[in-house]
Amino acid sequence: MQLLAMLTMLIDHAGIVFFPDDPAWRIVGRLAFPFYAYALVLGYRLTGNIRRYMLRLALIGVISQVPYQWALGGDDINVVGTLLVCLVALWLIDLYKHPAAVSLILTAGFLSLDLLSFNYGSYALLLVLIYRYTHSSLMVLLHFGLNVLFAAAMPGWFTQMYSVGSTFILAFLPQLLRLIDKLVIPRYIWRSFYPVHLIALGAADLLVKS
Repeated sequence: MQLLAMLTMLIDHAGIVFFPDDPAWRIVGRLAFPFYAYALVLGYRLTGNIRRYMLRLALIGVISQVPYQWALGGDDINVVGTLLVCLVALWLIDLYKHPAAVSLILTAGFLSLDLLSFNYGSYALLLVLIYRYTHSSLMVLLHFGLNVLFAAAMPGWFTQMYSVGSTFILAFLPQLLRLIDKLVIPRYIWRSFYPVHLIALGAADLLVKS
C-alpha cells in the first residue's frame, strides 16, 4: 500500500507541475490520499507511542510546507498537516468517549480543517472516520456517498470520485496489497518521501523552464 500511495501521489503532483491540462494524471492521483488516510488509521492502531507519531507528522508537515508551496503553488496547509489534525481527532475521540465530548471534538476538527485552509478540509476527517469505524462494502459505499456529497456541494470536485477506487482495492483486493507489500519500503523513504519529492519536482520545473 505504501508503494501505491507514493507512486500515485508522485503521478498526481507531476501532473500538476508538468501536465496541468491533462486530466489523466490527476485522475490517477486521486487514488493517493485514500491510501495515506488508511495508512494513518493503521498507524494509529499499531503505534506504541501516539505522541511521537504526532510529533513526527508535525515535523514532516512543517518541513514540507515551503516545498509544497514552491512546487505546487499551494496556498493552503499541506496534506501532512491535515493528517495530523485527523490523528489528533482520533486520539481525542478514544480518550474522551462521552457523546457530547466526541461531538465537540469532531466539530472542532471540521472547523479547523476548513477555516484554517488545510488541504482536503473536512473531507479528510470524514474519510478517516469511515476507515476507522467501517470496513468492506460499507466502507466503499460511504466513501462513494461522501464523494457524491462533496461533488454536489463544491464545483470542480467531481474528479475526486475516482478516489473510491482506492477504497475498493482496500476492501476487496487485499491479496493485491499483500503482493505489492512484499516489496518493503524502508521507513526513512516512506517518512521523507513527501518533502523530498516536492523538492525534486520544484527543482525539475526550474530546470525545464530555464
